[in-house]
Amino acid sequence: MKDQSKMPLMEALERMRYERLVPFDVPGHKHGKGNPQLTEFLGEKCLSVDVNSMKPLDNLCHPVSVIKEAEELAAEAFGAAHAFFMVGGTTSAVQAMILASVKSGDEIILPRNVHQSVINALVLCGAVPVYINPQMNKKLGIALGMSVDDVRRTIEEHPLAKAILVNNPTYYGICSDLKQITQIAHENGLRVLADEAHGTHFYFGKDMPVSAMAVGADMAAISMHKSGGSLTQSSLLLCGSEVNANYVRKIINLTQTTSGSYLLLSSLDISRRNLALWGEETFEKVKNFAQYARDEINAIGDYYAYSKELINGDSVFDFDTTKLSVNTFGLGLAGIEVYDLLRDEYDIQIEFGDLGNFLAYISVGDKNKNIERLISALSEIRRIYKKDNENMLETEYISPTVVISPQEAFYAEKTSLPLAECGGRVCTEFVMCYPPGIPILAPGERITREIIAYIQYAKEKGCVITGPESMDISRLNVWRGE
Repeated sequence: MKDQSKMPLMEALERMRYERLVPFDVPGHKHGKGNPQLTEFLGEKCLSVDVNSMKPLDNLCHPVSVIKEAEELAAEAFGAAHAFFMVGGTTSAVQAMILASVKSGDEIILPRNVHQSVINALVLCGAVPVYINPQMNKKLGIALGMSVDDVRRTIEEHPLAKAILVNNPTYYGICSDLKQITQIAHENGLRVLADEAHGTHFYFGKDMPVSAMAVGADMAAISMHKSGGSLTQSSLLLCGSEVNANYVRKIINLTQTTSGSYLLLSSLDISRRNLALWGEETFEKVKNFAQYARDEINAIGDYYAYSKELINGDSVFDFDTTKLSVNTFGLGLAGIEVYDLLRDEYDIQIEFGDLGNFLAYISVGDKNKNIERLISALSEIRRIYKKDNENMLETEYISPTVVISPQEAFYAEKTSLPLAECGGRVCTEFVMCYPPGIPILAPGERITREIIAYIQYAKEKGCVITGPESMDISRLNVWRGE
């Protein structure tokens, strides 16, 4: 067992700070002295450790000392065989595990409600998605997890598939039966990849949904900066014992910067130590905050803060109770409308709102008074802004039809058409509400009238729609091949 109280990378940075080095290397701000405005804004201590890789500080592309030791500590803390520090966000971790598992022409099984980073990786490597359309909760308008029967049938229908990817959990807190899916996949020779962007706490909290490494998944992408406490853009890529870690690092180095930020790297080192020592206590507090908020919000009326009552033993195998996911259909307002009201009228910034729900992200950094302020604001919003829900769109997720692969569509000859004229054509770009970044359309998918209506409705309600070249989403690029 390693000493999880150690922070080898942070300790090396502290030693460097007191060595009185004269810098003739990059970055050019030279410990902040060359950019006093930036130093005043971020602080001298921060700028003094914003340095380039040097022998005492190791090198992220080829770690042999303090970064290597920090990654080994992280691997042990998360129950993995190997851990890689990632400074390109969990997007880079997701893409690395896909690029390390499939190549051009290979099939990979995945739920359609994946983050855009997954499909971006398919654009890069040329692998072909085999989508499992998740089951729906039409009352909430959210996609659920993957049914085990759907997974088993899809694997039987695609015997040449190389890997399967599972969201653990979804943005809303929904968990599939990851243990059984992993077992079925391994029995059929598939590698199991887990997008655990929202599941860092599964590794440390008590009575949490099961983590990917605990059930023997091959790789997992971990957003340490979400519930783990590290700086934004810092993440981990975890690997099981059957994965060639040396090959994975080669894949990571294809796209990850050669100038990894030591601010991000040290935040991973420090946060891993905090989770290893105090994670259970930390996330117990978060669960209690979330449950209190759920109870109070449900008592207001018209809101529905959902939790474990959704569990059905299959497509909702478990639920992450740290997630404060709230349906707003009974209020007559879209989730994004509540999001905007909270921000504009009450100075409360929540994580995201979609057409029927919003998510308030709760962490150890919250206080009782903040929870009470959110509850009070939601009560007032109901009193002032509640309206009839007769004309609200009920369904959030629309099952797509894949015509050609994402890579083929993305690089295909294309033409730009007004959104209203795109029905029946094949999209060559992404269209998504961000957050959460789950594509409404991905390259290679058929554009239907239902999808066009959904995009127009989302625009009217104020969702931030990203992806197309047309910044106002008035036009889409479509395949010229049809």
